[in-house]
Parts: sequence; C-alpha cells; structure tokens
Amino acid sequence: METKKNGYSAVMGGILAVWLMACSSGASVEGEWIEPVPGMEHLTQGISLQPDGKASSIHMATLQYESWKQEGDNLILTGKSIGNHQTLAFSDTLVIEKVTSDSLVLKRGSLRLKYAKRK
Repeated sequence: METKKNGYSAVMGGILAVWLMACSSGASVEGEWIEPVPGMEHLTQGISLQPDGKASSIHMATLQYESWKQEGDNLILTGKSIGNHQTLAFSDTLVIEKVTSDSLVLKRGSLRLKYAKRK
C-alpha cells in the first residue's frame, strides 16, 4: 500500500511541476489568435478571446464563438455552428499545449492547431 502512495505522489508531483512550468511564462490565452486558412494560406482565420469570457470568430462566418473559459490546461469554447438551414450549439474542449506572448498551440486528439497572436 505504501508503494502505491509513493508512486501516486511521484506522478502527482511530476504533473504539478509541469503545470507550474507551463504557467510560469505569464502568458495568457486572452487576445486575438489567427492561423492560415487551410488550402488558402494567404488568408487567415481565428478566434478572439476577450478578458470577460466572451469569444468571437475571426473570418469564420459559419462558426460563431460566443464564450470561453480556461479550466487548468483545457480551453472550453462555446458557440454556434451555422450551415445548411440549421444552427447547432456546440461546446469544444481543447488542451492548451503551449501558450507564449505570441503563439498558442491547442490540441484535441490528433488535431493540433497553431495560432499566432494578431498584431
């Protein structure tokens, strides 16, 4: 039993250390984040994450972000997807893989989204 406790403590300590290092950069997910449009790299699209928890889409008419919140290393986005005569509410949870003053990397499964901060 003592070995299980020590193993658990070591794992939790490692997770805490990684989390503290990630948070120590002082970078925030707030701001306007853009990426090239797939297949049309001369155009950009993205998301605006405002300090009050509101979110909005940048150059994405059919995907309307409305709000966001951060829970640990998860970014939770909510909004509406518009298409083919129907509007669907959604909530999307992405893992914050990396955030710096000028870049944001989000991940969901094998999908990896790399954003640059809009200037």
